[in-house]
Amino acid sequence: MHDAGYATYMVGKWHIGFYKQDVTPYHRGFDSFFGFLNGGVGYYNFVECFINSTQGITSAAQYYHAEHLMKHYDTVTEEDLEGYLCGFDLRSNDTVAWEYAGQYSTHLFSQKSIDIVKTHSEMKHTKPFFLYLSYQAVHGPLAAPKSYVDPYKDSIPDEDRQVYAGMTTCMDEGIGNLTKALRDYGLWNNTVLVFSTDNGGSPASGANNWPLRGEKTSWWEGGVKGIGFVASPLIKNRGTINNGLMHVSDWFPTLVGLAGGDTAGLNLDGFDLWQSISNGDPSPRTELLHNIDPLTPLRGSRLDISDFDNRVAAAIRVGDWKLITGDPGTGTWTAPPEDSGLQSVNDPDPADKNIWLFNIADDPNETTDLLHSNQGKAVEMLNKLAEYQDTAVPPNFPPNDLSCNPDNFEGVWSPWRP
Repeated sequence: MHDAGYATYMVGKWHIGFYKQDVTPYHRGFDSFFGFLNGGVGYYNFVECFINSTQGITSAAQYYHAEHLMKHYDTVTEEDLEGYLCGFDLRSNDTVAWEYAGQYSTHLFSQKSIDIVKTHSEMKHTKPFFLYLSYQAVHGPLAAPKSYVDPYKDSIPDEDRQVYAGMTTCMDEGIGNLTKALRDYGLWNNTVLVFSTDNGGSPASGANNWPLRGEKTSWWEGGVKGIGFVASPLIKNRGTINNGLMHVSDWFPTLVGLAGGDTAGLNLDGFDLWQSISNGDPSPRTELLHNIDPLTPLRGSRLDISDFDNRVAAAIRVGDWKLITGDPGTGTWTAPPEDSGLQSVNDPDPADKNIWLFNIADDPNETTDLLHSNQGKAVEMLNKLAEYQDTAVPPNFPPNDLSCNPDNFEGVWSPWRP
Protein backbone atom coordinates (compact mmCIF):
# COMPACT_ATOMS: atom_id res chain seq x y z
CA MET A 1 0.00 0.00 0.00
CA HIS A 2 2.89 2.37 0.72
CA ASP A 3 4.36 1.61 -2.70
CA ALA A 4 0.98 2.54 -4.21
CA GLY A 5 1.09 5.90 -2.43
CA TYR A 6 -1.23 5.09 0.47
CA ALA A 7 -1.16 6.16 4.11
CA THR A 8 -1.88 3.11 6.30
CA TYR A 9 -3.60 2.90 9.68
CA MET A 10 -4.60 0.06 11.97
CA VAL A 11 -7.05 -0.01 14.88
CA GLY A 12 -7.94 -3.02 17.02
CA LYS A 13 -6.79 -6.63 17.35
CA TRP A 14 -3.44 -7.77 15.95
CA HIS A 15 -3.05 -11.40 17.10
CA ILE A 16 -0.38 -12.54 14.63
CA GLY A 17 2.68 -12.31 16.84
CA PHE A 18 4.70 -9.86 18.92
CA TYR A 19 7.70 -11.79 20.22
CA LYS A 20 9.93 -8.98 18.97
CA GLN A 21 9.13 -5.38 18.14
CA ASP A 22 9.86 -5.79 14.43
CA VAL A 23 6.77 -8.00 13.95
CA THR A 24 4.30 -5.61 15.61
CA PRO A 25 1.95 -3.52 13.43
CA TYR A 26 3.70 -0.16 13.87
CA HIS A 27 6.85 -1.83 12.48
CA ARG A 28 5.11 -3.90 9.78
CA GLY A 29 3.88 -1.15 7.49
CA PHE A 30 1.25 0.76 9.45
CA ASP A 31 1.82 4.50 9.88
CA SER A 32 -0.12 4.30 13.14
CA PHE A 33 -1.49 1.57 15.37
CA PHE A 34 -3.98 1.72 18.22
CA GLY A 35 -5.04 -1.59 19.68
CA PHE A 36 -3.83 -4.76 21.37
CA LEU A 37 -1.33 -7.41 20.36
CA ASN A 38 -2.97 -10.55 21.76
CA GLY A 39 -6.19 -12.27 20.74
CA GLY A 40 -8.94 -11.65 23.29
CA VAL A 41 -8.51 -9.02 26.01
CA GLY A 42 -11.20 -7.92 28.44
CA TYR A 43 -13.47 -5.42 26.72
CA TYR A 44 -13.09 -2.81 29.46
CA ASN A 45 -9.83 -3.59 31.26
CA PHE A 46 -7.72 -4.72 28.26
CA VAL A 47 -6.26 -7.61 30.27
CA GLU A 48 -5.25 -10.87 28.56
CA CYS A 49 -4.65 -14.08 30.53
CA PHE A 50 -2.92 -17.34 29.59
CA ILE A 51 -2.14 -20.46 31.57
CA ASN A 52 1.39 -20.35 32.97
CA SER A 53 2.67 -23.44 31.19
CA THR A 54 4.98 -24.24 28.32
CA GLN A 55 2.12 -26.33 26.89
CA GLY A 56 -0.43 -23.52 26.99
CA ILE A 57 -4.18 -24.04 27.36
CA THR A 58 -5.00 -27.72 26.90
CA SER A 59 -8.67 -27.92 27.92
CA ALA A 60 -11.90 -26.02 27.47
CA ALA A 61 -12.07 -25.50 31.25
CA GLN A 62 -8.69 -23.73 31.22
CA TYR A 63 -9.75 -21.56 28.28
CA TYR A 64 -12.99 -20.44 29.91
CA HIS A 65 -11.25 -19.82 33.24
CA ALA A 66 -8.79 -17.56 31.42
CA GLU A 67 -11.77 -15.69 29.89
CA HIS A 68 -13.30 -15.38 33.37
CA LEU A 69 -10.07 -13.86 34.66
CA MET A 70 -9.97 -11.36 31.79
CA LYS A 71 -13.57 -10.33 32.31
CA HIS A 72 -13.41 -10.02 36.11
CA TYR A 73 -9.74 -9.21 36.63
CA ASP A 74 -10.42 -6.33 39.03
CA THR A 75 -12.27 -8.59 41.49
CA VAL A 76 -10.61 -12.02 41.17
CA THR A 77 -8.54 -13.44 44.01
CA GLU A 78 -4.91 -14.50 44.11
CA GLU A 79 -6.18 -18.07 44.25
CA ASP A 80 -8.12 -17.54 41.01
CA LEU A 81 -4.98 -16.22 39.31
CA GLU A 82 -2.75 -19.08 40.44
CA GLY A 83 -1.22 -20.79 37.42
CA TYR A 84 -2.07 -17.99 34.96
CA LEU A 85 -0.16 -15.09 33.42
CA CYS A 86 -2.17 -11.88 33.09
CA GLY A 87 -1.20 -8.48 31.80
CA PHE A 88 -2.45 -5.23 30.28
CA ASP A 89 -2.50 -5.02 26.48
CA LEU A 90 -3.36 -1.74 24.75
CA ARG A 91 -0.97 0.46 22.77
CA SER A 92 -0.81 3.61 20.72
CA ASN A 93 2.03 2.87 18.31
CA ASP A 94 4.72 1.65 20.75
CA THR A 95 3.37 3.47 23.84
CA VAL A 96 1.31 1.62 26.45
CA ALA A 97 -2.14 3.27 26.53
CA TRP A 98 -3.06 2.89 30.22
CA GLU A 99 -5.33 5.94 30.12
CA TYR A 100 -8.03 4.13 28.12
CA ALA A 101 -8.67 1.38 30.68
CA GLY A 102 -12.35 1.36 31.56
CA GLN A 103 -13.63 2.31 28.12
CA TYR A 104 -15.56 -0.28 26.11
CA SER A 105 -13.32 -1.45 23.28
CA THR A 106 -15.91 -1.40 20.49
CA HIS A 107 -16.77 2.23 21.27
CA LEU A 108 -13.08 3.09 21.61
CA PHE A 109 -12.00 1.45 18.36
CA SER A 110 -14.90 2.99 16.46
CA GLN A 111 -14.03 6.46 17.73
CA LYS A 112 -10.30 6.05 17.01
CA SER A 113 -11.17 5.06 13.44
CA ILE A 114 -13.48 8.04 13.03
CA ASP A 115 -10.69 10.28 14.39
CA ILE A 116 -8.35 8.93 11.71
CA VAL A 117 -10.86 9.77 8.97
CA LYS A 118 -11.37 13.26 10.41
CA THR A 119 -7.65 13.98 10.85
CA HIS A 120 -6.72 12.58 7.45
CA SER A 121 -9.40 14.71 5.82
CA GLU A 122 -8.48 17.91 7.68
CA MET A 123 -4.79 17.51 6.82
CA LYS A 124 -5.78 17.70 3.14
CA HIS A 125 -3.69 14.68 2.28
CA THR A 126 -2.98 14.25 -1.39
CA LYS A 127 -2.60 10.50 -0.81
CA PRO A 128 -5.42 8.01 -0.21
CA PHE A 129 -5.47 5.84 2.89
CA PHE A 130 -5.98 2.23 3.93
CA LEU A 131 -7.62 1.65 7.33
CA TYR A 132 -7.64 -1.82 8.86
CA LEU A 133 -10.21 -1.79 11.70
CA SER A 134 -10.06 -5.14 13.47
CA TYR A 135 -12.80 -5.14 16.11
CA GLN A 136 -12.42 -7.75 18.82
CA ALA A 137 -16.24 -8.00 18.85
CA VAL A 138 -17.82 -10.49 18.95
CA HIS A 139 -14.98 -12.62 20.33
CA GLY A 140 -15.00 -13.74 23.97
CA PRO A 141 -14.93 -12.85 26.78
CA LEU A 142 -18.53 -11.72 26.26
CA ALA A 143 -19.24 -8.18 27.46
CA ALA A 144 -21.39 -5.24 26.36
CA PRO A 145 -22.83 -2.11 27.95
CA LYS A 146 -26.19 -2.74 29.65
CA SER A 147 -28.00 -0.37 27.29
CA TYR A 148 -27.14 -2.65 24.33
CA VAL A 149 -28.09 -5.88 26.10
CA ASP A 150 -31.42 -4.84 27.67
CA PRO A 151 -33.39 -4.65 24.37
CA TYR A 152 -32.84 -8.40 23.87
CA LYS A 153 -33.85 -9.65 27.32
CA ASP A 154 -37.49 -10.27 26.37
CA SER A 155 -36.80 -11.94 23.01
CA ILE A 156 -33.69 -14.04 23.82
CA PRO A 157 -33.81 -16.27 26.94
CA ASP A 158 -30.14 -17.29 26.86
CA GLU A 159 -27.98 -14.72 28.72
CA ASP A 160 -24.86 -15.30 26.61
CA ARG A 161 -26.92 -14.79 23.46
CA GLN A 162 -28.35 -11.57 24.90
CA VAL A 163 -24.85 -10.21 25.47
CA TYR A 164 -23.69 -11.46 22.08
CA ALA A 165 -26.60 -9.65 20.40
CA GLY A 166 -25.73 -6.49 22.32
CA MET A 167 -22.08 -6.76 21.23
CA THR A 168 -23.18 -7.17 17.62
CA THR A 169 -25.49 -4.17 17.81
CA CYS A 170 -22.71 -2.01 19.25
CA MET A 171 -20.33 -3.07 16.48
CA ASP A 172 -23.00 -2.43 13.86
CA GLU A 173 -23.54 1.05 15.28
CA GLY A 174 -19.80 1.72 15.15
CA ILE A 175 -19.56 0.71 11.50
CA GLY A 176 -22.53 2.95 10.74
CA ASN A 177 -20.87 5.88 12.50
CA LEU A 178 -17.61 5.28 10.63
CA THR A 179 -19.47 5.16 7.32
CA LYS A 180 -21.23 8.42 8.24
CA ALA A 181 -17.85 10.03 8.95
CA LEU A 182 -16.58 8.98 5.53
CA ARG A 183 -19.66 10.62 4.00
CA ASP A 184 -19.42 13.75 6.17
CA TYR A 185 -15.80 14.34 5.20
CA GLY A 186 -16.44 13.78 1.50
CA LEU A 187 -14.55 10.50 1.20
CA TRP A 188 -17.30 7.92 0.70
CA ASN A 189 -17.58 8.20 -3.08
CA ASN A 190 -14.01 6.95 -3.46
CA THR A 191 -14.07 4.37 -0.66
CA VAL A 192 -14.41 0.59 -0.65
CA LEU A 193 -15.61 -0.80 2.69
CA VAL A 194 -15.03 -4.51 3.35
CA PHE A 195 -16.69 -6.28 6.27
CA SER A 196 -15.55 -9.83 6.93
CA THR A 197 -15.18 -12.42 9.65
CA ASP A 198 -12.31 -14.90 9.99
CA ASN A 199 -14.17 -18.07 11.09
CA GLY A 200 -17.48 -19.48 12.19
CA GLY A 201 -18.84 -18.80 15.65
CA SER A 202 -18.49 -20.70 18.92
CA PRO A 203 -21.92 -21.63 20.41
CA ALA A 204 -20.27 -21.94 23.83
CA SER A 205 -19.48 -18.22 23.58
CA GLY A 206 -22.87 -16.94 22.46
CA ALA A 207 -22.51 -17.47 18.69
CA ASN A 208 -24.67 -19.59 16.41
CA ASN A 209 -24.09 -21.01 12.92
CA TRP A 210 -27.51 -22.60 12.31
CA PRO A 211 -28.40 -24.17 9.92
CA LEU A 212 -24.75 -24.88 9.09
CA ARG A 213 -23.02 -27.86 10.63
CA GLY A 214 -20.15 -27.43 13.07
CA GLU A 215 -18.49 -24.45 14.70
CA LYS A 216 -15.26 -22.54 15.13
CA THR A 217 -12.13 -24.78 14.96
CA SER A 218 -14.00 -27.43 12.91
CA TRP A 219 -13.73 -28.16 9.16
CA TRP A 220 -17.52 -28.15 8.76
CA GLU A 221 -19.14 -25.17 6.99
CA GLY A 222 -20.13 -23.71 10.36
CA GLY A 223 -16.44 -23.40 11.14
CA VAL A 224 -14.90 -22.37 7.82
CA LYS A 225 -17.56 -20.31 6.05
CA GLY A 226 -17.03 -16.62 6.73
CA ILE A 227 -19.81 -14.31 5.58
CA GLY A 228 -19.31 -10.63 4.82
CA PHE A 229 -20.08 -7.81 2.45
CA VAL A 230 -18.39 -5.17 0.32
CA ALA A 231 -20.03 -1.74 0.05
CA SER A 232 -18.94 1.05 -2.27
CA PRO A 233 -20.21 3.46 -4.92
CA LEU A 234 -17.38 2.00 -7.03
CA ILE A 235 -19.08 -1.41 -7.26
CA LYS A 236 -20.82 -1.80 -10.61
CA ASN A 237 -23.00 -4.78 -9.73
CA ARG A 238 -24.43 -3.58 -6.42
CA GLY A 239 -27.15 -5.24 -4.37
CA THR A 240 -26.21 -8.77 -5.40
CA ILE A 241 -25.00 -11.94 -3.70
CA ASN A 242 -21.70 -13.42 -4.87
CA ASN A 243 -21.47 -17.20 -4.58
CA GLY A 244 -17.96 -17.51 -6.01
CA LEU A 245 -15.17 -19.13 -4.04
CA MET A 246 -12.97 -16.78 -2.02
CA HIS A 247 -10.18 -17.39 0.50
CA VAL A 248 -8.76 -14.94 3.02
CA SER A 249 -5.50 -14.87 1.04
CA ASP A 250 -7.39 -13.31 -1.87
CA TRP A 251 -7.87 -10.01 -0.03
CA PHE A 252 -4.19 -9.11 -0.42
CA PRO A 253 -3.99 -9.09 -4.26
CA THR A 254 -7.58 -7.80 -4.49
CA LEU A 255 -7.02 -4.73 -2.31
CA VAL A 256 -3.50 -3.99 -3.51
CA GLY A 257 -4.68 -4.27 -7.11
CA LEU A 258 -7.63 -1.99 -6.41
CA ALA A 259 -5.21 0.56 -4.91
CA GLY A 260 -3.05 0.48 -8.03
CA GLY A 261 -0.28 -1.49 -6.38
CA ASP A 262 1.88 -4.09 -8.07
CA THR A 263 2.02 -7.74 -6.97
CA ALA A 264 3.87 -8.94 -10.07
CA GLY A 265 6.76 -11.18 -9.19
CA LEU A 266 5.29 -12.21 -5.83
CA ASN A 267 4.55 -15.89 -5.33
CA LEU A 268 1.01 -15.48 -4.00
CA ASP A 269 -1.64 -18.01 -3.06
CA GLY A 270 -4.39 -15.41 -3.53
CA PHE A 271 -6.31 -14.17 -6.57
CA ASP A 272 -7.43 -10.64 -7.44
CA LEU A 273 -11.22 -10.95 -7.14
CA TRP A 274 -12.21 -7.33 -7.77
CA GLN A 275 -13.90 -8.07 -11.11
CA SER A 276 -15.89 -10.84 -9.44
CA ILE A 277 -16.88 -8.55 -6.55
CA SER A 278 -17.63 -5.48 -8.64
CA ASN A 279 -18.94 -6.88 -11.93
CA GLY A 280 -20.18 -10.32 -10.93
CA ASP A 281 -17.58 -12.08 -13.09
CA PRO A 282 -16.85 -15.73 -12.28
CA SER A 283 -14.31 -16.10 -9.47
CA PRO A 284 -10.83 -17.04 -10.73
CA ARG A 285 -10.54 -19.29 -7.67
CA THR A 286 -11.70 -22.84 -8.37
CA GLU A 287 -10.06 -24.59 -5.43
CA LEU A 288 -9.87 -23.75 -1.75
CA LEU A 289 -7.61 -25.63 0.65
CA HIS A 290 -9.14 -25.23 4.10
CA ASN A 291 -6.28 -26.98 5.88
CA ILE A 292 -4.01 -29.97 6.21
CA ASP A 293 -3.23 -30.43 9.92
CA PRO A 294 -0.69 -33.17 10.69
CA LEU A 295 -0.63 -32.16 14.38
CA THR A 296 -4.19 -33.33 15.05
CA PRO A 297 -4.15 -37.03 16.08
CA LEU A 298 -4.96 -39.50 13.32
CA ARG A 299 -8.53 -40.83 13.24
CA GLY A 300 -9.86 -44.18 12.06
CA SER A 301 -8.36 -46.49 9.44
CA ARG A 302 -6.54 -45.64 6.24
CA LEU A 303 -8.11 -46.39 2.86
CA ASP A 304 -5.82 -47.68 0.11
CA ILE A 305 -7.19 -45.36 -2.58
CA SER A 306 -4.73 -42.44 -2.65
CA ASP A 307 -1.27 -41.31 -1.59
CA PHE A 308 -2.96 -38.94 0.87
CA ASP A 309 -3.59 -40.46 4.29
CA ASN A 310 -7.30 -39.96 4.98
CA ARG A 311 -6.63 -40.31 8.73
CA VAL A 312 -5.02 -36.84 8.66
CA ALA A 313 -7.29 -33.89 9.52
CA ALA A 314 -7.82 -31.95 6.28
CA ALA A 315 -10.48 -30.31 4.13
CA ILE A 316 -10.53 -29.07 0.54
CA ARG A 317 -13.12 -27.47 -1.75
CA VAL A 318 -12.99 -27.94 -5.53
CA GLY A 319 -15.82 -26.21 -7.33
CA ASP A 320 -19.03 -27.26 -5.61
CA TRP A 321 -17.39 -30.32 -4.02
CA LYS A 322 -15.93 -30.50 -0.53
CA LEU A 323 -13.86 -33.34 0.92
CA ILE A 324 -13.10 -33.71 4.64
CA THR A 325 -10.67 -36.23 6.14
CA GLY A 326 -9.44 -37.22 9.58
CA ASP A 327 -10.92 -35.54 12.66
CA PRO A 328 -12.99 -32.56 11.48
CA GLY A 329 -14.03 -31.36 14.94
CA THR A 330 -17.52 -30.95 16.36
CA GLY A 331 -20.09 -31.99 13.76
CA THR A 332 -23.35 -30.99 15.43
CA TRP A 333 -26.07 -28.72 14.08
CA THR A 334 -26.62 -26.34 17.01
CA ALA A 335 -29.99 -24.60 17.01
CA PRO A 336 -30.27 -21.00 18.26
CA PRO A 337 -31.63 -21.22 21.83
CA GLU A 338 -34.04 -18.32 21.25
CA ASP A 339 -35.98 -20.34 18.64
CA SER A 340 -38.04 -22.97 20.48
CA GLY A 341 -39.21 -24.41 17.18
CA LEU A 342 -35.75 -25.66 16.22
CA GLN A 343 -33.93 -28.64 17.70
CA SER A 344 -30.18 -29.23 17.72
CA VAL A 345 -28.96 -32.40 15.98
CA ASN A 346 -26.02 -34.33 17.36
CA ASP A 347 -23.20 -35.55 15.15
CA PRO A 348 -24.59 -38.77 13.61
CA ASP A 349 -21.23 -40.19 12.48
CA PRO A 350 -19.25 -42.90 14.31
CA ALA A 351 -16.11 -41.79 16.15
CA ASP A 352 -13.81 -43.58 13.69
CA LYS A 353 -15.31 -42.20 10.47
CA ASN A 354 -12.64 -40.17 8.69
CA ILE A 355 -13.73 -39.25 5.16
CA TRP A 356 -16.75 -37.32 3.84
CA LEU A 357 -17.73 -35.89 0.45
CA PHE A 358 -20.39 -33.20 -0.02
CA ASN A 359 -21.79 -31.10 -2.83
CA ILE A 360 -21.96 -27.76 -1.01
CA ALA A 361 -24.02 -26.04 -3.71
CA ASP A 362 -26.78 -28.64 -3.27
CA ASP A 363 -26.17 -29.42 0.39
CA PRO A 364 -24.67 -26.39 2.22
CA ASN A 365 -25.63 -27.89 5.60
CA GLU A 366 -23.58 -31.06 5.01
CA THR A 367 -26.34 -33.56 5.75
CA THR A 368 -25.74 -36.07 2.93
CA ASP A 369 -22.37 -37.78 2.52
CA LEU A 370 -21.87 -38.66 -1.17
CA LEU A 371 -18.63 -40.60 -0.71
CA HIS A 372 -19.93 -44.03 -1.75
CA SER A 373 -21.80 -42.79 -4.82
CA ASN A 374 -18.92 -40.57 -6.00
CA GLN A 375 -15.76 -42.38 -4.94
CA GLY A 376 -13.95 -41.29 -8.11
CA LYS A 377 -14.46 -37.64 -7.17
CA ALA A 378 -13.21 -38.40 -3.65
CA VAL A 379 -10.04 -40.01 -5.00
CA GLU A 380 -9.48 -37.02 -7.30
CA MET A 381 -9.72 -34.65 -4.32
CA LEU A 382 -7.54 -36.84 -2.10
CA ASN A 383 -4.90 -36.66 -4.82
CA LYS A 384 -5.18 -32.86 -4.79
CA LEU A 385 -4.61 -32.92 -1.02
CA ALA A 386 -1.48 -35.01 -1.66
CA GLU A 387 -0.24 -32.40 -4.15
CA TYR A 388 -0.77 -29.59 -1.65
CA GLN A 389 0.89 -31.60 1.11
CA ASP A 390 3.98 -32.14 -1.05
CA THR A 391 4.59 -28.37 -1.13
CA ALA A 392 3.65 -27.67 2.51
CA VAL A 393 6.14 -26.27 4.99
CA PRO A 394 6.24 -28.57 8.05
CA PRO A 395 4.40 -26.99 10.99
CA ASN A 396 6.48 -25.37 13.70
CA PHE A 397 4.58 -25.29 16.99
CA PRO A 398 7.18 -24.81 19.73
CA PRO A 399 6.39 -24.77 23.45
CA ASN A 400 5.26 -21.49 24.99
CA ASP A 401 8.14 -19.18 25.92
CA LEU A 402 7.46 -18.16 29.52
CA SER A 403 9.95 -15.30 29.33
CA CYS A 404 7.01 -13.40 27.83
CA ASN A 405 5.60 -13.06 31.37
CA PRO A 406 4.08 -9.55 31.74
CA ASP A 407 5.57 -9.37 35.23
CA ASN A 408 8.90 -8.87 33.47
CA PHE A 409 7.50 -5.75 31.75
CA GLU A 410 5.68 -3.86 34.51
CA GLY A 411 2.49 -5.85 34.02
CA VAL A 412 2.20 -5.28 30.24
CA TRP A 413 2.25 -7.81 27.42
CA SER A 414 5.29 -6.74 25.41
CA PRO A 415 7.84 -7.99 22.87
CA TRP A 416 10.34 -10.03 24.88
CA ARG A 417 13.04 -10.88 22.37
CA PRO A 418 15.58 -8.43 20.88
